[in-house]
Amino acid sequence: MENKNVGILIIGISIVIAILVWIFNISLRSIAGLSCTMGPTCPMYNTASVQMWVSLSIVAVVFIIGIVIMFTKPQEKIVIRKVREKEQKIRVNMNELDKDEKKIVKAIQDADGTIFQSDIADKTGFSKVKVTRILDRLEGRQLLERKRRGMTNVVVLKG
Repeated sequence: MENKNVGILIIGISIVIAILVWIFNISLRSIAGLSCTMGPTCPMYNTASVQMWVSLSIVAVVFIIGIVIMFTKPQEKIVIRKVREKEQKIRVNMNELDKDEKKIVKAIQDADGTIFQSDIADKTGFSKVKVTRILDRLEGRQLLERKRRGMTNVVVLKG
């Protein structure tokens, strides 16, 4: 839900609660009028008033929270986008690589130079251990870079 919708929902709920508090207070005052023999000086009237104002104060706080939520800007989602001026593939001298390294570099190039390490294992059919060892070699030669993202690595070709 967007913040505006949540704010409207909270405001609506606070209005309904305010109406219920008001109806409940009317009922309390009528009960006090029927059961209290002291008239308007009866302590039950005072108690009903205090309960109503405390309840309406809480409702007012909820109402204000709803307004604040309604007018706050929602948090922006973080989206990583690859921007290339001419959408050119990063070139790597493939003559220096063995066949497994070539396969991994090709998988990274096909993904526009950025790919999750786990996706390399899926695309090449290599085990995760083998992919890690090959990436270690390629990273040692400064052909790529691994960046930690949560529980996985993002592999980026240097170019």
